[in-house]
This record gives sequence, C-alpha cells and structure tokens, in this order.
Amino acid sequence: MSMKLTLCAVAALAGSLSFAQAKVPDRPNVVILYADDMGVADVSYGDPAAKIQTPHIDRLASQGMTFSDGHSSSGICTPSRYAMLTGQHHWRRFHDIVKAFGESVFKPGEFTIARMFKEQGYNTGAFGKWHLGWDWDSIRKPGVKKADIVKAESYDWSKSFRGGPLDQGFDHYFGDGTINFPPYCWIEGDRFLTIPSKPVIKSKPLAGGGGFRPGPMAEGWNPYDILPTITEKTVEWIEQQDGETPFFAYLAFNSPHYPIVPNEEFHGTSEAGYYGDFVVETDAMVGKVLAALERKGLAENTIVIFTADNGAEKHAFQRLEEFDQWSSGEFRGLKRDLYEGGHRVPFIVSWPGRIAAGSRSNEVVSQVDLAATFAEIIEYPLSNDVAIDSYNLLPVLKGADYSSPLRTATVQNTNPGSYALRQGDWVLVDHHSGASQKEPEAYLERFGLTTYPEDAPGLLFNLQEDPRQSENLYAKYPEKASAMRALLQRYKDGERCAPERR
Repeated sequence: MSMKLTLCAVAALAGSLSFAQAKVPDRPNVVILYADDMGVADVSYGDPAAKIQTPHIDRLASQGMTFSDGHSSSGICTPSRYAMLTGQHHWRRFHDIVKAFGESVFKPGEFTIARMFKEQGYNTGAFGKWHLGWDWDSIRKPGVKKADIVKAESYDWSKSFRGGPLDQGFDHYFGDGTINFPPYCWIEGDRFLTIPSKPVIKSKPLAGGGGFRPGPMAEGWNPYDILPTITEKTVEWIEQQDGETPFFAYLAFNSPHYPIVPNEEFHGTSEAGYYGDFVVETDAMVGKVLAALERKGLAENTIVIFTADNGAEKHAFQRLEEFDQWSSGEFRGLKRDLYEGGHRVPFIVSWPGRIAAGSRSNEVVSQVDLAATFAEIIEYPLSNDVAIDSYNLLPVLKGADYSSPLRTATVQNTNPGSYALRQGDWVLVDHHSGASQKEPEAYLERFGLTTYPEDAPGLLFNLQEDPRQSENLYAKYPEKASAMRALLQRYKDGERCAPERR
C-alpha cells in the first residue's frame, strides 16, 4: 500500500499559476530558514489545538508546499548542514559534529549551493549558526598546547578568520558560530566584532536550562541576544538588496536548540513550557524575514524554504509527561536516532505563483535534494561528480504525481556503523535498535512500544501501517530485508544515490 497522496487538490492546481503558464523569472531569490533541533510536530500547521502555535510558519505553508515526509541527512546538526549545502550525504565523509575549535568539514573549493549561486551572479549571505568548522590555525598562536586551545590568550583575535562561510561560497556572514560552543562572540565576515577575553559564564539565568562548553567569552555576551540579532542582521541584508541582482540567504537559527533562551516577551506564549516559547519566538523571527521580503517587493520572486537540521532533543521526553506535547508527532524517536523522529523534520517550500498555494506532498524528500533542485531552477550545469545524492524536486514542486517514489531510496545515518534505508513505505534499520539513548519506560508504555533484543539482526518496518515503528517485520519479510541491505551496502561502498545526469 503506497504512502503517496495526490500532491494537491485539482481545484488548488487549477486556481494557481502553473510553471507552464507563468513567465518564470530567470533567477529567483532563495531564502533558507533553518531551525535547530525542531521536531516535525513542533509546527502547528494551522491546527488550533496544537500546544505550540506557529502562525508565520503556517502562513508560509499556506503559500507553498508542505512535505510530510521530509528528512535531514542525519540526526545531528553538523552532518545535516554539510549534506544540505553540498547535495552529498555526510556519511560518505564523516558522522560526528564539529567539536569546539574543530576544523572545517569542507575540502578546499568543494561544491556548495552557496558557491553555485555565487558563480551564477547571486549575492550570498549566511547568518547565525555555522558549526561546520573554521581554520583555527590561522589565528592560533604558535606553540599552543592541546590543553590550552580553549583559552582566550591562545589566539590572535585581530587576524582574519578563515575556513568559514566566506571560503564556502558566501559573500557575507554574520553570526555567533555556535551558541553553546566557544568562542562566545560575534563574527562578521572573517573578522571578530567582539573579542572573547574571559571564560564563559551564564550571563543571566537560562529560562529553559542548558549549558555551554568551556571556552572564551566576549564581554557582554548574552545568549538571549542571538536569535533576535541574527534575524535583524538578515533583515538588514535583505533590505540592502537592489532587486536587480538575485540573492541567496541562509539563516541558521540557534533555536530551539539548548540552551533554551526565549526572551521574556515570549514567556508563556505556548502550552509546552520554555521550549514551546522558544519555538514561538523562532516563528516570530520567520515572520520578520517574510515581512522584509514583502516590504522590498521581493516576496513574489523568492523561494523560501523552512526546515530543520534534525529532530528535537531528549528533553522532549519530559515535555511529553509535563505538557502532553510530543515533538515527533506520530513518529518514534528524537535527535540522534535512526527512528523517524530523529531526522523527519518540518519541510516547507514556498514560491508564489509557481508552487500551488496550500499544496501538500507525501513524497519522500531529503535536504540533499535542494542542490539539484536549485541547479535546475537557475540553469546551473551540475556535473556528475558533485551533489551525487541530490534529486531534482522541481517536478514535484510543479505538481507531478508519481506512481512510484521519486527517490530510489533514502539513507539515514547518525553514528558510524548504524544506518537506515528508506524505500517506498518500508524502512530497514541495519542495527538492533533505532534509538541512540535509553527510551524511558513511561514513553514506551504510553505509545505501546518495546525495545528490541541486542542480538536482533535488524529492524524492518512498514511506515504506512506502522508509523510509530512498533512492530519489527524483519523475520516476516527476510527477502525484502536482504534486498534492502544489499542496496544500502552498494551506497555505502560508493554508489551515488541520485541518477546520473545527462
């Protein structure tokens, strides 16, 4: 039984302007709004009963296409961000996040969508969380011992800071690097605007808890400033665009990642505690960006994408008990997990006049697909040796309905040695468990779940019939499991996931 639904109602398609009917501008603007640790059910999608109301994200969904089966490449942040920017699954190169003072995950001159846009004459700007590494050797003083790399005096903060966004195709960057990793300061371009000169402290109580890795902090640094400031800088940059040169803006929110720091005006605005309030504040920031596009008269020719790097953090278990709100909705799992909740994320694409307003798709899509999709839209000739896992989603966005899935298969991974392969309604977890952490008994009992024995050869689920992944069908369908494992192995051995380009 297929999970696919008609992508949008006939009436909605008839009432919208199709690609064929419209004179599509040569080069639309593109804005990616990227949340951090947000579950697929943390967006209200117009549901008045939702514990967290997200009216601005809901409005974006009403203007474009919502994917109910959209995925990040990983259950953690650095790998997902790398995969989205390159169109290549992270597990071909690495699995883990970049640690404090870690080097760049990119090879010199590596393909990124930012570099692609720039080569096509776009202005490119990145804002907020980077967490993809930098060239720390470019500012580290000679002879620094490993034990001293977190000390402020080990660096020359006046030097140009290389290896970051400006070396991956972005013309402009403004952000804090990573909210809970040092250095705690503001960076603009490849320079430090504020100098981290003392050990990090909690500048004021954290509303929803969380902490910071040891390292240097700039005077006056305040985690509550980050979300509104990076949004303000994004809005300023958009307002500086002349309307003639197209632009690509990548705003990577620090929210609702820990530390949970919604500003006071948002306290109590949800029914899911401070986490829910932080999601509401994130939604308000989305509204500010959308308003800026409208003020500039750019909204009609701008593709806006809202998605997230992975599912919600493990504190979602506590919210479930305290507020009866489950970030993963009908799915099992959270951040870091191979279960659906680890990587199934909000995924909305809006392009007024080109994508049918209010349309929905159950097509399985991945963030790695953005590269080939953008390349098709801006007529960039992608070679076969880059973005090797990226499918062109443009036919889906145009309203095509497939009798079989667009993607041959989709690979999910967080930790080395543990993979999942999605194929149609079926998903194979090539491990004895899809959980990266102990699942609380109260949670298991609530949803009628069980853990699987450590000697289980694998897990097989039909997501159409069992979205919660509660019944392992591996023993019942051994041939299917074997065939899926063989395909997964081919991908792991180097076979590209996307078809060859002509």
